[in-house]
Amino acid sequence: MNQFFGHHAQNDPDRRFTRRAALKIAGAAAAGVALDPLSQTARAAMNDKPLFKISLAQWSLHRTIRGGKLDNLDFAATTKNDYGIEAVEYVNQFFKDKATDAAYLADMKKRAADAGVRSLLIMIDGEGALGDPDQAKRKQAVENHYKWVEAAKALGCHSIRVNAASGGSYDEQLDRAADGLRRLTEFGAARDLNVIVENHGGLSSNGAWLAAVMKQVNHPRCGTLPDFGNFRISKDEQYDRYQGVKEMMPFAKAVSAKSHEFDEHGNEKHTDFKRMVKIVLDAGYHGYIGIEYEGSTLSEPDGIRATKRLLERVRTVLS
Repeated sequence: MNQFFGHHAQNDPDRRFTRRAALKIAGAAAAGVALDPLSQTARAAMNDKPLFKISLAQWSLHRTIRGGKLDNLDFAATTKNDYGIEAVEYVNQFFKDKATDAAYLADMKKRAADAGVRSLLIMIDGEGALGDPDQAKRKQAVENHYKWVEAAKALGCHSIRVNAASGGSYDEQLDRAADGLRRLTEFGAARDLNVIVENHGGLSSNGAWLAAVMKQVNHPRCGTLPDFGNFRISKDEQYDRYQGVKEMMPFAKAVSAKSHEFDEHGNEKHTDFKRMVKIVLDAGYHGYIGIEYEGSTLSEPDGIRATKRLLERVRTVLS
């Protein structure tokens, strides 16, 4: 099913028509123009919506933030003012002790709103393995994430990004990760929040395994966040990144454009962005693609700008 029109659309307003597109269709209908699915007017209205939007993952500025050159509270405004980007993905590491601080979260939300920036999700690390082989530790890891679900809700996000770390055999890890994710997803669903999993090392970087976990969880609020670059399963095993993204995209509620180095033409040296973005679009995804620059050749600001230029160029070519 094309997810733009599928049941996931109710959970992601960026998969719906834009207001402008809707008004075009309504106007055409008022004028007596037939609006069957193949009508030119409907197609034109849909074409007003970009193939995808661009957001900024806070990790792109992790050295800047850790170096004291940027405060977490100023991240949203900096994203808009310095990079012309209007949506952000937070990282819990940069406000780890503020998950239950209502005043702090309200300030974050207000600053983002004042800057005209949308808060999309929080990336969660360091709260335990959701697929821990020890049932008590798994339960504790699930409960450790509850406060971040509440924080994401307070900020107006649609999701928290989690990890599916586990231990044991292939099938044991599948069962354990699905169990932890299902429990957390049920908590999130009660608060209209999604729980989405990134390929982030171990078996989570095996696209087929992560897709199988999603099928086993079998909940519309549980999905994936395919990352273009995180496909190292172990020191000696690397999963095919294009295959992995293709396998995860049917469940995607966010996408991360990982970048490291660029050639003289502005192309990412490790990932064919045009090929990767086409995989994303072919799956029916038209939401945000988040810039996540992790390189060291360029400064963090220059890396963000280089990634943005590349995504914009790819979007133009594919349009």
